[in-house]
Amino acid sequence: MPSSAPTFLSKCTVFPDQNSTLGNLKLSVSDLPMLSCHYIQKGCLFTQPNIPIHSLIPLLKSALSRTLSFFPPLAGRLTTDSDGYVYIACNDAGVDFVHANATALRICDLLSPLDVPEYFKEFFAFDRKVSYNGHYSPILAVQVTELADGLFIGCAVNHAVTDGTSFWNFFNTFAQLCRGANKSIRNIPDFDRESVLISDAVLRLPEGGPQVTFDSHAPLRERIFSFRREAIQQLKAKANNRRWPENNSTAVELMRKQNNDQFHHPKENNGKAGTILENWFKVNSNSKPQTVTETVEISSFQSVCALLWRAVTRARKFPASKTTTFRMAVNCRHRVEPKLEPYYFGNAIQSVPTYACAGDVLSRDLRWCAEQLNTNVKAHDDAMVRRFVDDWERNPRCFPLGNPDGASITMGSSPRFPMYDNNFGWGRPLAVRSGRANKFDGKISAFPGRDGAGTVDLEVVLAPETMEALESDPEFTKYATCQL
Repeated sequence: MPSSAPTFLSKCTVFPDQNSTLGNLKLSVSDLPMLSCHYIQKGCLFTQPNIPIHSLIPLLKSALSRTLSFFPPLAGRLTTDSDGYVYIACNDAGVDFVHANATALRICDLLSPLDVPEYFKEFFAFDRKVSYNGHYSPILAVQVTELADGLFIGCAVNHAVTDGTSFWNFFNTFAQLCRGANKSIRNIPDFDRESVLISDAVLRLPEGGPQVTFDSHAPLRERIFSFRREAIQQLKAKANNRRWPENNSTAVELMRKQNNDQFHHPKENNGKAGTILENWFKVNSNSKPQTVTETVEISSFQSVCALLWRAVTRARKFPASKTTTFRMAVNCRHRVEPKLEPYYFGNAIQSVPTYACAGDVLSRDLRWCAEQLNTNVKAHDDAMVRRFVDDWERNPRCFPLGNPDGASITMGSSPRFPMYDNNFGWGRPLAVRSGRANKFDGKISAFPGRDGAGTVDLEVVLAPETMEALESDPEFTKYATCQL
C-alpha cells in the first residue's frame, strides 16, 4: 500500500482581505459545551483540477482571504475575560493554510476499500485538537492535499465557534468565491448575539482547559453505508405501516413526489401530487383509511435512524434489560421564538436523547423505534429549548461526548447540509470525508448522497466486533449498501 503520510510543502497564515468591524462575540450556551470537543474536520475529494497547482494554490488563498471577510470570527481567537466569560475576539489574526503532497495516492486508493482508509486522517490539520485551544491557535485551518489524479480540501474548524450549518455555509462560500463570484455571496452569516442562547452563566474550566470526554485512541472501524432513495422510501413505508410493491413503478414515482419527504422536497409542493399520493396511501395502508391522518407520520430520516438503532443494538448483543440511548443533534434556529436567522453563525444545536431498553428495541417493530425518536424530536420546541438552557445554566458543563456505557448511538451532521455544492471551479466533489475528530464507538454522521436524488450516506464508527456483526445483519443489509 502507498505511504499514508503526505509531504508538507508549505504553511502560511491567510488574513481577511478587509478589516473586521465586529467586536467580541460571546459564546452561547450551545457554544461553550463544545470547548471540550475536537475541532470539526470535514473535507471534499475532487478530481484533478484543470488549473496547474502553482496557479491553484494562490487562487485558493485569495478566495479564502475574501471569504474570511464575510466570516470574521474564523480569523479570530478565543479569549476569556476576568469574569470567566469566553468570547471570540474578531481580531483578524488569521488562519492556517497548508499545502501538502500525497501523489503516491490515487482516488481509487481512497474510495475502493470497504473501510474508510486511514489516509483521509492525514488530510486535515489540527489532528485531535481540543476546541479550548482556540485561545492559542487559529480557529480555522485549511489543508490542500495533492493526489496523483485528484485533490482533497480539508477544513478544521473550532467546534465552539461553529456547528454544521455554519461550517458548510463557510465551505460553500469559500468554493463560491473561488469559482468567480466576487461581488456577493448567497447566504450571509448572521452574528447577532441577542437570543435565549446567550447567558450570564459562567462555565468554570480546569487550569489549562478541558479535555475530550472519550478515549480518542480506542480501536475503531469506520465505514460509509449508502441508502438509496427507493430503499429509504421502502423503509419509510414500512415504518408507516404501508405496503410497498416491489416492482410498482407508479408507487415509486408517487413516493418521489411526496411533499413531506424531509430530504429534498420543500413544503410548498402541496399540489396535485400530494392529493394523489394521499389517496394511494389510503388504499394501500395496512390500517383503516380513516386512521391515516390520525397516526404519527414517520419521516424518511427517522426511519433510517430506527433501522440503525435496531441493528447496532442487535450487534452489541445486550441483555434485554440494558438501557440504550440514541442521541440526535437538532438545529434550534427555527425552534426558538423569536426564531434565529437560518444562517445564524455559531452553534445552535442541542442533543436530544431517546432511551429504550434493548429488549424493546429488538422485540418491537421498526415503527415503534421510529415513534420514540419522532416523539422526542417533535417535542423539542421553544419551551424545550429553553428548558435545556435553564438546565445548563443551573449546572454549566462541557458536553459529555462519547459512549461511556457502550450502549449509545450519537447521530450528527445532516443529509440536508449542502456538502456537494462545494464547486471550486472544476466540478462537484466526488466524496465527503472526515478526520479523526470526535470519533468513538457509536458515532454516526449523516451525509447527503452525491447523486442528489435522495440517497443518504451514513458514516458509521463502531467497535470492530460490533461492525463485524452489523455487516452481516439481515435487516440492515436489506436496505444499506457499502459505498464504493
